[in-house]
Amino acid sequence: MFFELFIGLRYLKAKRKQTSISVMTLITVVGIMTGVMALIIVLSVMNGFREDLMTKILGVNPHILVQSYRGSFDEYEGLSEKISGIEGVQATTPYMHSEVLVRNTNNASSGALLRGIDTRSIEEAIDIGPMIKEGLLSSLDETHDGLPGMIVGIELARQMGVQPGDILTVTSPQGRLTPLGRMAANRDFRVTALFNSAMYQFDAMLVFVSLKELQDFLGLEDRVHGIAVKVRDVYKSDVIGEVIQEEIGHGYWARDWKANNRSLFSAIELEKLVMFIILTLIVLVGALNIISTLVTGVVEKTRDVAILRAMGATSRSVMRIFMLQGLLLGAVGTVAGLVSGLGICHLLSEYIHIKMPTDYYGLSTLPVKVERLDVLLVAVAAVLISFLATLYPSWHASRLNPVEALRYE
Repeated sequence: MFFELFIGLRYLKAKRKQTSISVMTLITVVGIMTGVMALIIVLSVMNGFREDLMTKILGVNPHILVQSYRGSFDEYEGLSEKISGIEGVQATTPYMHSEVLVRNTNNASSGALLRGIDTRSIEEAIDIGPMIKEGLLSSLDETHDGLPGMIVGIELARQMGVQPGDILTVTSPQGRLTPLGRMAANRDFRVTALFNSAMYQFDAMLVFVSLKELQDFLGLEDRVHGIAVKVRDVYKSDVIGEVIQEEIGHGYWARDWKANNRSLFSAIELEKLVMFIILTLIVLVGALNIISTLVTGVVEKTRDVAILRAMGATSRSVMRIFMLQGLLLGAVGTVAGLVSGLGICHLLSEYIHIKMPTDYYGLSTLPVKVERLDVLLVAVAAVLISFLATLYPSWHASRLNPVEALRYE
């Protein structure tokens, strides 16, 4: 193998009369490098978008949501203890929700989703703290001039024209259960903080109050609508959800964040796969250059190959010479592409922050996240394509007849 590698390296060095081979070699390496670099950058940016989107979704929603087929239930404390004992579960918190109508002092109204949260345990189960602006989460447990506190999504507050300190009237169509039947309920709340998740669909509809306040507002006493569960590994939430389902029995159901957002993340993964396939074509162009370079080299080295065969080199040795030559070109291009691609990703994440319109994307800068599996996959794909590109030229070189090649020399 050392003999074939030595000859292959010598053939990469063009002689004075063969400068075209040197230029083609450079073009081949640059072509493969460009394809690998583009793949690394694009896949890393898509990973960054996916990671940022997942962070925002899980900043508002739980990893796993446990609910009862009966609707609201009161045995949530014992159920939370049972779920907390399952391996992989980090924290739990009860919650409530209700679709309501909110109205400001000017009678401007809007639909909203009212969530009742336990401020003592919510931050352990959902990372909601950093999203609270112009106020504190603990303000929900206090009264403000005789009115309970409320945290409003920043987009909803903008639409309603309210700020911290203003009053909102909440009307629940579900209402309270009275001896005369269920009747609509109305209650005034004081806005004590704003909520900003940087996702419009959440910020334009979510309103938070304390769990006890919503229980009293809906007349549900000590009942809740569900239990939010946080797991240590978010990517294993579906597996842990199945364990939770088996543990809590058939009266309840557990659904993880993957199932709740299946269509969204499936679309992102599909787009990532399509981009990988499309950009791999750039690497394929570089591989075609390998074929061109080797075929030209075989033509230029016909006399040399014939002499090697006459001196005893086997057809397999000749084939390996040109295969190693093509693999070296592919390997050099792949390494150069990986270094340049990872270098640009590092610059984008640490130093060069490309500004983005937050109104459309909810991001201030272009997100970049490099995943080792993507880097490995790109490297393997580039080297494999380079190897496949060497097969025909190498086989053609091994089939040369030394007698015919040297007849007219």
